[in-house]
Amino acid sequence: MTVHNLYIFDRNGTCLHYSEWNRKKQAGISKDEEFKLMYGMLFSIRSFVSKMSPLDMKDGFVSFQTSRYKLHYYETPTGIKIIMNTDLGVPNCRDILHQIYSTLYVEYIVKNPLCVLGDTLQSELFNSRLDSFVRALPFFSARAA
Repeated sequence: MTVHNLYIFDRNGTCLHYSEWNRKKQAGISKDEEFKLMYGMLFSIRSFVSKMSPLDMKDGFVSFQTSRYKLHYYETPTGIKIIMNTDLGVPNCRDILHQIYSTLYVEYIVKNPLCVLGDTLQSELFNSRLDSFVRALPFFSARAA
């Protein structure tokens, strides 16, 4: 089991942060185009799920999987969206994504007077702590199958 990559978007669709660990195949397009495609897909899926759900979904869209990977999604009340792509064996990561937001993003970005909210995250401390956090996850494997 492993983590492939992680995106953090703001409420306007701007990619604030992108990290990659065990991604085997590149998209073949620029990172900016990839970010736009990812955000557009999330926007469409959220809209589809909210309209088609037979029940009132309290949590909304939390994940989906293909035959190759699983996408985990967490959205904060302020509109920050955290997306983690993993392999199929990884269980629900909603609590982990919430932990990334509350213990890393809030502590090292929101509370940092040098970080301008809405700009690309430039904090080396945030980057290193996020990398350490993800590498310490029980399902992280440096050598993905």
